[in-house]
Amino acid sequence: MSRRKNILRQIALLLCVVLLFASFNGGLYLLLTRRLSNNFSGANQAKMIDVGRYLPFEETSDLARVETSLRLSGDLPVLDGAAALVPVYAAAINAIYPEGSVTYEGGAFSDDNYYGENFAPDSVMQYKNTVRGYKAVVDGETDVFFTAAPSAEQRQYAEKQGVALRCVPIGLEAFVFFVNAHNPVNSLTAEQIRAIYAGEITDWSQVGGVHRPINPVTRLKGSGSQTAMDRFMGDTPYGRKSPLVLFGASIGYSFRYYMEGIVGNDAVKMLALNGVAPTKENIQNRSYPIVAEFYAVYREDNDNPNIPVLIDWLLSDEGQTLIEKSGYVRIG
Repeated sequence: MSRRKNILRQIALLLCVVLLFASFNGGLYLLLTRRLSNNFSGANQAKMIDVGRYLPFEETSDLARVETSLRLSGDLPVLDGAAALVPVYAAAINAIYPEGSVTYEGGAFSDDNYYGENFAPDSVMQYKNTVRGYKAVVDGETDVFFTAAPSAEQRQYAEKQGVALRCVPIGLEAFVFFVNAHNPVNSLTAEQIRAIYAGEITDWSQVGGVHRPINPVTRLKGSGSQTAMDRFMGDTPYGRKSPLVLFGASIGYSFRYYMEGIVGNDAVKMLALNGVAPTKENIQNRSYPIVAEFYAVYREDNDNPNIPVLIDWLLSDEGQTLIEKSGYVRIG
């Protein structure tokens, strides 16, 4: 009988442990995980572009296409670019480069390579993204790099190597701020955003939202979006974040087309800035407060004769139409 009681007591104890563990995890989900999942959508975190969607010379690629008689031959410039501009330079290759000029190690593009590592060394298309890509164009591994304006550190690296870079503006884009789609705030002023990132405004209720801490998310140093944010902040220093922001709601930043056309996340929304929405029309007429040019960047001492041909074509009506069809705004 005592043995049976011991077994029942052990079973009861085990059930208590299971229930306690389940209660703890349930409480953790209700108090933390569920709240955070509503505030930290995938778009607030690092997102990898699916380069496989934008491969030249593939019928199923999501590339913009234009009619053109130009075909480059001879010394073909190697192109690389920031994540947000993969659709632009890949579409340019598709339009004016010879088929077969994009090659892969192993013979096929691998979806396992988040940064396009299996583009073959002789491929005219590469993908190193902003931080590594600027270094590659300075070091002579890439001929033309498609990107936002370089950071101070990237310019300093070029100067240290004795390299002068030419940055040719080829299109327009908006630098945008975004929040969770359920956040009732739809517009902020530039001053409010600077105050948020400086740690002076810490709760959404201070800017017309609900009483909840603000979590100002930043990006990788040297990335195009972080460089644009540093420029936006100017002399205003970033503030230190309280641990309580983990229980709050986020605000992040990026470029409009990267959010709208590449990430395409319905869980977030872009904010109006100073009451002006980041639409194509407001970018073109520059009524949106932060309109940024994006560039084709190359070394001034690069004597590849096809580089000026490429640049001239990108600035032509055909090239600007391609940029527009790719989701951006023409420079003119």
